[in-house]
Amino acid sequence: MTGRLVHTGQVLVDLVMRVPELPPPGGDVLATDTVMLPGGGFNVVAAAARAGAAVTYAGGHGTGPRGDLVRAALATEGVTVTAPPDPHGDTGVCVALVEPSGERTFVTGSGVETGPPGPLAPATSHDVVYVSGYSLLAAGKSDLVVSYVAATPAVVLLDPGPLVADVPAHTWARMLAATDVLSCNAREARLLSGEPDTLEAGRALARQLPDGATVVVRDGAQGCVLVRDGRADAVPAPPVEAVDSNGAGDAHCGVLAAELLRGADPLEAARRANAAAALAVTRYGPATAPTRGEVDALLAG
Repeated sequence: MTGRLVHTGQVLVDLVMRVPELPPPGGDVLATDTVMLPGGGFNVVAAAARAGAAVTYAGGHGTGPRGDLVRAALATEGVTVTAPPDPHGDTGVCVALVEPSGERTFVTGSGVETGPPGPLAPATSHDVVYVSGYSLLAAGKSDLVVSYVAATPAVVLLDPGPLVADVPAHTWARMLAATDVLSCNAREARLLSGEPDTLEAGRALARQLPDGATVVVRDGAQGCVLVRDGRADAVPAPPVEAVDSNGAGDAHCGVLAAELLRGADPLEAARRANAAAALAVTRYGPATAPTRGEVDALLAG
């Protein structure tokens, strides 16, 4: 592995609350567990680092207790941070409500991580640059990120995120033109393509990307659909008992990137990413990606 993952998105802090059900409008429920952990983009960089990749975080981080928590967690995972702490505020927070089924609902209060972090370090053809759809919604950041990836020789991995329908059309078109790998979940694929079927949604998205690009549609316990070079493959996931789906898509993206950096075939990279996401949902919390050895053990078992 000669390259690195360059993460241009947002690391923030997750306030994770396990609830028996979502509260009705004007109502309240009592959480059975509450924890504050680094989340957002941290889930991706931690997953890639645990899979053996060199990782650089090029996003913003604040001055204050949440920024301190984020920097300490990134250092623990061996992630290089390129931007200095932003003196104008603290890192944001995301409230994640997790139901007994493992489904999660988010409410995000953004901080300085959505602002431009400063000049982005050049990436090489050996690198993978990760872009979050949340960055495309940040007024001070979207143009910087899109211009950066349009000029980079690196492999560009785009994860559109749940708010993709809110991304301005001209920004989205510029971003797709620079994308080499599009990884989204089934809901996002349906929103972006208008196709109700996961396989057909993947094919429709592939037609929106440059020649040679790859589409990955993550579909929970079903695994994922991989579309490349006109061929669509259903890649199954190992069966597990899910307890918390928070961060599973991020674990998938991080391990997918790490395997591509190793030179793995996209089909093999997707198979290992499925296994990583499967292990992640068996654990409580956002940043629950496994190590490379744990993925090896699951696939060997």
